[in-house]
Amino acid sequence: MKTILVFFLALNAGVFSNHAPLQIFKTSLTVTVRDELGNTVEGASVRLFLKEDDFNKEVNPVMETTSDKKGVAKFNKLKPESYFILARKGDKDNTGGGDKIGKLEDGKFNKVTVIIQ
Repeated sequence: MKTILVFFLALNAGVFSNHAPLQIFKTSLTVTVRDELGNTVEGASVRLFLKEDDFNKEVNPVMETTSDKKGVAKFNKLKPESYFILARKGDKDNTGGGDKIGKLEDGKFNKVTVIIQ
């Protein structure tokens, strides 16, 4: 009886499973928008692009949102890819530098800071 109980506990824990473990966290990106003085920027439009051509033409964004009171824009459920980021508020943006971030870490909370001027 004790052997059967151990077997079912191990089976329930996934010891005998061939499946990959479930991913607890979705891949996400937090973008902090700052001005040339280092101050955070509230209300900036932040868009993500997969292709450089789309970024340059400002078409087909993968996702877009607006930075909050702390200058933070959050993107959830992203693919672990490299993205081009375009942040803009009024006549200030980051197009001169064109921020391309490295490939996001899968299942992690990724962070980046973008300067607009």
